[in-house]
Amino acid sequence: MKFSELAQAPSDELKVRLGEMKESHMKMRFQHATGQLDSPVKLRNIRRDIARALTALSQRAKASAAPDSGVAE
Repeated sequence: MKFSELAQAPSDELKVRLGEMKESHMKMRFQHATGQLDSPVKLRNIRRDIARALTALSQRAKASAAPDSGVAE
């Protein structure tokens, strides 16, 4: 999943997708531990997708928390 896709998604949808990715990551970890995971690359990719989603959410939080750059009089 590309970062641009995640950055354009609404926050609510992004949080839902993040939860799904975390659940998928947990399942893959169990499959990897039991030797049932067909490709360890999938585990790395899901970790990176989770990181991208968390980055997009944190950027939004910082942008909304940043004060306006207007001049106060």
